[in-house]
Amino acid sequence: MPRMIDLVRTSRLPSNLMQFAACGALSVPPSETIEILVHLALHNNLFGRQAGLTLAGWDEKASLVVAADPKTSPEVLKYFIDIENLRTCLLPALAENPSVSEESLDRLAMSGARPIVEVLLKSRRVMNSPRLLEALQSNPNLNPNELAEMEQKTAVLETSQAAEAAEAEAGEAEAGEIAEAPDEVLETTVAKYLEENAAELANEKDKPFEPVGATHAGIAHHNAGGEAAGAVEPPAAAATAGASAEAAKIAAEKLATAAAGKTAAALADLHGKKDPQHPHPSHEERRDSTLQKIAKLDIKGRISLAMRGSKEERSILIRDGTKLVALAVLESPKVSDGEVEGFALQKNVLEAVLRAIPLKRRFAKNYSIMRNLVYNPRTPIDLSLGLMKNLMIHDLKNLSANKEISETIRKLALRMFKQKMEKKG
Repeated sequence: MPRMIDLVRTSRLPSNLMQFAACGALSVPPSETIEILVHLALHNNLFGRQAGLTLAGWDEKASLVVAADPKTSPEVLKYFIDIENLRTCLLPALAENPSVSEESLDRLAMSGARPIVEVLLKSRRVMNSPRLLEALQSNPNLNPNELAEMEQKTAVLETSQAAEAAEAEAGEAEAGEIAEAPDEVLETTVAKYLEENAAELANEKDKPFEPVGATHAGIAHHNAGGEAAGAVEPPAAAATAGASAEAAKIAAEKLATAAAGKTAAALADLHGKKDPQHPHPSHEERRDSTLQKIAKLDIKGRISLAMRGSKEERSILIRDGTKLVALAVLESPKVSDGEVEGFALQKNVLEAVLRAIPLKRRFAKNYSIMRNLVYNPRTPIDLSLGLMKNLMIHDLKNLSANKEISETIRKLALRMFKQKMEKKG
């Protein structure tokens, strides 16, 4: 025997029973009654108005059960969530129902009245969705304090989700390292990379390690076993490169003195132990040792280390002035999305590195990486222009006020921000 809803859909009920159906008076379960009423309200010119009035006053408890059930008919859920039919008392259940699309909630978040906004602000689903948080930010019924909270929540959520995605996708370990790739995978990757770039490798086989943005004095100091000079942006590097030999000598002496001032007792204390005979090496000492190791390698050795090495070694080799070495870091099976987020913001890497990042599908799907590229003043303008169209409203707003970015990017960001606001308004 066909269900009553099927008879209603095919208009096989007599007129008097259709009238009963529009009043919710048929002897069927509450969920089926609501489904019948929604169908009549949407598709029946004769009884639609009556069915709509019946739905508006239908028992709240029964309506809540239907609104919260993921198995409820999509047509019923779509009717309930429509802003013209919405009963605010049902919104908490609808907002958490996975069968209700984010697109439907998006419209409510953008244009819902104050009572709707108050319900959405308490929804766990809304508070954990970058899309819905962004939509809420354009709602004129949001007060300034709530708007500021939404912007902060969005930023935190994006960072958190990016980190979780990187961990889930690549198996990132607690210390920030990607789980060790099998040796055969690493060997194959290195061999393939060297083979594909054999011609360029032959031309640059004698090129030494020269970090982008480092001064000649700084490089010599690393090779001699001194403290790392640190990242220097190209304009500053050019100015520093003209410093006298005497100034370089004084700087080296100061660094050496500072390193000597870190006593063994202090180092041991950092690890909770005071053992002056077995002090733990400081981060600076470890990094300096890594720099010395890298400086002694030829180009093939640096490429191999870029793919097989540790996170710290990759953070140094990404700055290698030899393009083949720097790009090898991005090819490493061990590099994490979190590391690449940092690379995308760096001002002391080759332009080729910044251009290569979005060419890898894995990185192109990571919103934080793409946003960081646009925020980086070193990113070529043509690349930034292509990535901007995917930025969220609050990021466009922040970008338009970033004075480190070129005026062209700032103006376009402001225009895109205004366009998106007008569209959502």
